[in-house]
Amino acid sequence: MRRRPEVTALRNVSFDIRRGETVGLVGESGSGKSTAASCLLRLIEPDSGSIRFDGIDVRGLSRADLRRLRARMQMVFQDPYGSLDPRFSVRELVEEPLLVHGERDKETRRAWALQMLERVGLSAEQAERNAHAFSGGQRQRIAIARALVLQPELVALDEPVTALDVSVQAQVLNLLTSLQQELNLTYLFIVHDLAVAQYLCHRIAVMYLGEIVELADSKELFENPLHPYTVTLLMAAPVPDPDVMEARRTAFQDMPAVGGGRTDQGCPLRQRCPVGRRRPECAATRPVLREVTEGHLAACHFPGEMRAAVAAPLSTTPGSI
Repeated sequence: MRRRPEVTALRNVSFDIRRGETVGLVGESGSGKSTAASCLLRLIEPDSGSIRFDGIDVRGLSRADLRRLRARMQMVFQDPYGSLDPRFSVRELVEEPLLVHGERDKETRRAWALQMLERVGLSAEQAERNAHAFSGGQRQRIAIARALVLQPELVALDEPVTALDVSVQAQVLNLLTSLQQELNLTYLFIVHDLAVAQYLCHRIAVMYLGEIVELADSKELFENPLHPYTVTLLMAAPVPDPDVMEARRTAFQDMPAVGGGRTDQGCPLRQRCPVGRRRPECAATRPVLREVTEGHLAACHFPGEMRAAVAAPLSTTPGSI
């Protein structure tokens, strides 16, 4: 049998999330965003490294201790159609985490579930219906209520609005913002839409092929991107100006759509980067994530050079919600 090549899903991923803030993980499909979140909650066991939550070594916990800790760490999955069991009523779906974590009193579970459903905009009457009777936006509200009913401190949101119509996305994002303020929640927000990331996130980590290549405050990242991949993402975001889009196409017409790849030598982006293709350092040495300016980290030998080399306009508002 032919042996499949080994793929490292994540490599040297390191970041922190401050209490009460939203950190976004941004990148194209396959960049490792969801894997990073799953490792954080130990839904996937990482091969090495450490995970700390409020001073607790998460990787060192026993199964029983991890089960107790998960009441403080919850996840909202991307697909509101596949993440809810159609056999249960909405109330039963929201009650289930309470039952799993030891709440045996039926009336208490019911009261908590109805209260949380009301917070996300669903009535007690709607709570007795099954999930299949609801729209995608309503189902995602149910999934949010289910994640929050245990009163967690950290919530990982895996592209929670990607499967929704644009008209519904803003409603769900506004709901998440209001719940964060009301309940003092901390979010890890996984997203590929830059407009959504800019709207919701305090800080953003850009991922490429399993690595964080740039990390900065949201405003700083959009106004002063340092890594070539971040520039590429921003330039690819649509703006309502044909002249700007044409200028961007011209600037990037010689850049390969694919290239580089997972490698131990050199920068994995170098074949897609106009700067990296010309510089021997980019082929010889793999760049490490380092602080370039205060609070702004980038894994690039020549941070900011690609942005300076591209004459096309780079909008700081890549889209609207």
